Amino acid sequence: MPPILADAPAPPLETGLETCHDTLGDPIDCEGSGQDAETKPGLPWPEPRFTEAGDGLVRDELTGLIWPRSANPLDFPMSWADALERVRQWNDSTHLGRDDWRLPNRRELRSLVSHGARKPALPGGHPFENVFLGWHWTSTTSAMSPEYAWNVHLEGGRMFYSRKTEDRLAWPVAGESRVLPRTGQTECFDPEGNVIACIGTGQDGELRRGVEVLDQLTGLVWKTNADMAGSLLSWEQALEAVAMLRTQSGLPWRLPTINELESLVDASSHSPALPEKHPFFGVGEAYWSSTTSFFETDWAYVLYMHKGAVGVGHKPRPEFTCLAVRYNL
Repeated sequence: MPPILADAPAPPLETGLETCHDTLGDPIDCEGSGQDAETKPGLPWPEPRFTEAGDGLVRDELTGLIWPRSANPLDFPMSWADALERVRQWNDSTHLGRDDWRLPNRRELRSLVSHGARKPALPGGHPFENVFLGWHWTSTTSAMSPEYAWNVHLEGGRMFYSRKTEDRLAWPVAGESRVLPRTGQTECFDPEGNVIACIGTGQDGELRRGVEVLDQLTGLVWKTNADMAGSLLSWEQALEAVAMLRTQSGLPWRLPTINELESLVDASSHSPALPEKHPFFGVGEAYWSSTTSFFETDWAYVLYMHKGAVGVGHKPRPEFTCLAVRYNL
């Protein structure tokens, strides 16, 4: 199908986090904290977030994607190849009246995650049934280890990759989104990690779903120095480093949310997982976000830049570095 072109930058989605927490995980007043929930940057969630889209179907009004109401519609965990095949069979049988089903790519599946919820990490009041707190396949292969594919954990919202021969749950998706950017993946791979022809695979590299933006992808402005502190920092130190930059420059720099950090990832690249000819220098292994983990509030979300993974770090430990972001003025 032809690409969907955006006529304006597509900002990352809001994370859903509503509260601020200190290094020990205790709730604090958000004002002046520099944390995610203070300014809630990103594309805001509509109300209602989800609506009926037919018998057994739910439309996400934020992204435009269509999901089965059952979050475990294939009934049991399976390998990545088996999940892709089961989705193909859904299309052959026009399951639930549609023939555009696919295994979601990493950005499509992450779009359901609320970082202000846990067990499951889905928006409050969601209409989904049979939600299991485990790993769910995406159609996106790991560029670093192509015998692995990305999966998302619905207990707390982490994203990492698993060997394609392992068993994971699958939650197919349909429809198109005009707000989610493409992942950047353009090749397809078999379970052993070998490059294969994409036609008929149903993989991310074949379908390339999402917005193809002609100019700036998100409208965000980033400091190109990816090692602005010159050392590994605790979460509090990262917030302080960006606050100092904000004071010195007079510009609204802040620590990015986890969705803003993930928007930098090109899923076809690794070490770092950034687009070719990216402008950053001094790129490190992993970066703090301003998003506290609602699962354990003394932890915060981290983007592992070499892999492209979304994980968490313990706030008091000086283990990660930071980037600064702001909106274009």
